[in-house]
Amino acid sequence: MKNEQTELRIQKLDTLTSKGIRTYPDRFSTNYDLFEASQLDDGTSGVRVAGRIIGIRNFKKLIFITISNIQGSLQLLLKKDEIGEVLFNEFCDFLDIGDFLGVEGNMYTTKTNEKTLRIENYVFLGKALRTLPEKWHGLSNVELRYRQRYLDLIMTEDTQSRLLARTKMARAIRRFFEDEGFFEVETPVLQHTSSGALAKPFRTYHHSLETELNLRIAPETYLKRLIVGGFTKVFEFAKCFRNEGMSPQHLQEFTMVEGYAAYWNFEDTMKLMREMVLFILGQTFDTTTITIQGQKIDFSLEWDIISFRDLIFKNTGIDIDLYPDVKGLYKETQRKNIELDHSDIESLGRGNFIDLLYKKMCRPQLVKPTFLIQHPIDLSPLARANEDNPTLTDRFQLVVNGVEVINAYSELVNPIEQRKRLEAQALLKNNGDLEAMEMDEDYLTAMEYGMPPISGWGFGVERLLMVLTDSHTIKDCVLFPLTKKL
Repeated sequence: MKNEQTELRIQKLDTLTSKGIRTYPDRFSTNYDLFEASQLDDGTSGVRVAGRIIGIRNFKKLIFITISNIQGSLQLLLKKDEIGEVLFNEFCDFLDIGDFLGVEGNMYTTKTNEKTLRIENYVFLGKALRTLPEKWHGLSNVELRYRQRYLDLIMTEDTQSRLLARTKMARAIRRFFEDEGFFEVETPVLQHTSSGALAKPFRTYHHSLETELNLRIAPETYLKRLIVGGFTKVFEFAKCFRNEGMSPQHLQEFTMVEGYAAYWNFEDTMKLMREMVLFILGQTFDTTTITIQGQKIDFSLEWDIISFRDLIFKNTGIDIDLYPDVKGLYKETQRKNIELDHSDIESLGRGNFIDLLYKKMCRPQLVKPTFLIQHPIDLSPLARANEDNPTLTDRFQLVVNGVEVINAYSELVNPIEQRKRLEAQALLKNNGDLEAMEMDEDYLTAMEYGMPPISGWGFGVERLLMVLTDSHTIKDCVLFPLTKKL
C-alpha cells in the first residue's frame, strides 16, 4: 500500500492526531444533502453539509473546494479572513483531495453563477491514505473499473447516474406492485432442483444434510406454491444464478423481479407490464422518452405485437411450423446458410434450437418496444398451451433494442400436462441438452393440490436498466459485477 504519496498522507494524519484533532470522528450532523444545498436560496444560513473533497483550487487567501457524494456535488468557499488563520492553514497543510470534510456556512452565488457555500466552520471527517487516480476517465482497463467500482463511482458521472438510477428503479418497482395490491415475498436460494427456467445451474453441497443443491435459476415454482397456499398476488426481488457463458446481455448473478396473479391471463399481465414500464420511466427518469442508439423512442406510444412464427419468417424466410422436428429445421437453416453458434447444436431440443435461431436472426432487429407472442410450446415447458393451437403457448416477451426485457405467461396449472412436459424436458437433459429443465416432483405434488388460473412474469433488473440507459454491456448496470480472481 505504501508509496511516497501515502507516506506523506500518513505523516499529515499523525500530525493532526498530535494536535489533538479527531482524525476519524464518529459522526457529523448535517441538515441538507449536497444536491439539496445546491438548490437553496442565496443568504440561507446555518447550512451543514458533508462530503468527499474531489477538487481544490487555492488562491492564497481563498480556496474553492468541491465536495461530492453519489447524488451530487457542492462548491465551497474557504476565506482566510473569514475562517481565521489557524483553520485556513490547517486546511492548506493537512487536507487533500479524497479526504472527507464537514462544513457549516451560508449560501451565495458566484460571479460565474455557481451555487456556493461560504464556510464559517469546518470539521475534518476522515483521511484518504491513497491518492485518487488522475487518469481514471481515460482508463482503458474495463476490468479494473469493475474490480474497483468504488473508484469508478467517485470518478465517473455516467457510472454515478446509472447506478443511482438502479436504486430509484428498484424503489419504483416495489411501489408500483404494492400499489397494485401485490405482496412482496422471499423464496429459497438453495434448491434441490433447478426448475423455473431453461438454464444451467451453479451447484453446491450441504454438508449437514449430505446433499447436492442448486443455486436457484428462478423463483418460479416456489412462487406458484404460494398461489397454491392461498396468496393471489405475489412478487419477489430474487437473486438468481445461472452458470452460463459470458455476454454483454448476461450475468451469472443477477436480480430478477418475478410475480404471479391468480385468476389472470397473459393479456392482463401484458397491460400491467406496459403500465409498470411507464411508471418506472416517470419515477426514475422523469420522462417516457428514451434515446436508444441515437433514436428517441417514446414508450407512451403503442407497442408493436408480433408472433414468434411471423418474426422468424420475416427475418429468415423459414416457416417453423413446417418443421416439427429439430433435424428438419437444422437442415433448412443449413440450406439457407444460417450459421448458429453452439458447441453441440445437434444435442438441442426443438425449442432451444428455435430460440437460438431467433436470437441470432431476429432479436437484434427489434429496437422499439415490441411484444413477441405465440412462442412454440417446446420453448415454454411451464406455460399454458393456447386453446386454439396447442403447439403454441399463451406467452409474451417484451423486446427492446434487441434485448428480452420481460418474459410472461398464462401459466400451466394442469398437473397431468405439466408432468408430461417435465418428463420430455428430463429426456432432453439425459440426451445432452444441459439447459433443459429437471423433473421436480415436489412442485408437481403442490400442483396436484389444485391451482387457480394464473399469469406470471419475470424480468432482470440489470437488463431493464441496461436498455433504459442505452448501456453497451449489462456489467455497467450492476454495482459489483463478477471478475476473475487476481
